[in-house]
Amino acid sequence: MQPEISFEFFPPRNVEGTFRLWDTVQVLAPLSPRFVSVTYGAGGTTRDLTRDVVATLHKHSGLRTAAHLTCVEATKAETLEIARGFAEAGVQDIVALRGDPPKGAQSFEPFPNGFSSSVELIEALRDTGDFSIRVGAYPDTHPEAANAQADIEWLKRKLDAGADEALTQFFFEADSFFRFRDACQKAGIDKPIVPGILPIENWDGARRFAQRCGTHIPAWVEDAFVTAKRDGREDLLATAICTELCSDLLEGGVDKLHFYTLNRPELTRDVCFALGVAPEVKLENVA
Repeated sequence: MQPEISFEFFPPRNVEGTFRLWDTVQVLAPLSPRFVSVTYGAGGTTRDLTRDVVATLHKHSGLRTAAHLTCVEATKAETLEIARGFAEAGVQDIVALRGDPPKGAQSFEPFPNGFSSSVELIEALRDTGDFSIRVGAYPDTHPEAANAQADIEWLKRKLDAGADEALTQFFFEADSFFRFRDACQKAGIDKPIVPGILPIENWDGARRFAQRCGTHIPAWVEDAFVTAKRDGREDLLATAICTELCSDLLEGGVDKLHFYTLNRPELTRDVCFALGVAPEVKLENVA
């Protein structure tokens, strides 16, 4: 059975980035994702860009579009005003996150009169009644969490507060997700948990990202990319590893996948093709 898929994009910072984003949308839209999401920059640095890109995608692409929304660098009133703007534009989906600390800050501190946590934000969004709400989840322990169980308990609080679905941070081995899924079920979590998939366009960048967010890097992945880089086979290896990971997840009962595209669509597209997800073909009526 083909999985349902979704894609994450980030807002462009310049003209070149704008062309790349729209090229990415053109490549991936024919795969009929159930939704696409648009990120906030660290510390809320792309708030206005996110708002504009979400509104434009929703209006012109025909794709169901989810806006990331964080608690960083804004009061509660300002954050809810942004949410109202999404609702007025017809956007019905929000990915509600605490958000990373602003640049230069060592840890998250609530903004004056702002939301103190993602749970508070979710409760406020739920009370508006305007949105389907998704949240983040961490198969490998979040760097700020006391332990893995604390991560699961916090996820349950977010889902109990009104979130409808969780999207996980990326991981390198299917067993990481399966262990997390089983632990969540044991904790009484019964809402969907969708694995987040990072097709590795650049190993050095993916490794830094993994180290920053606490994702476990298996030795075999590191060794494989060192060898592939030497032999000029990085793209081939990346496609094979990502496809195998997704196949293992599907065999383990997963029916939805969320791809972190980094606005580079080719590898994501190739993996989707390998999984049997292909553009819908509309036949002309020649009668």
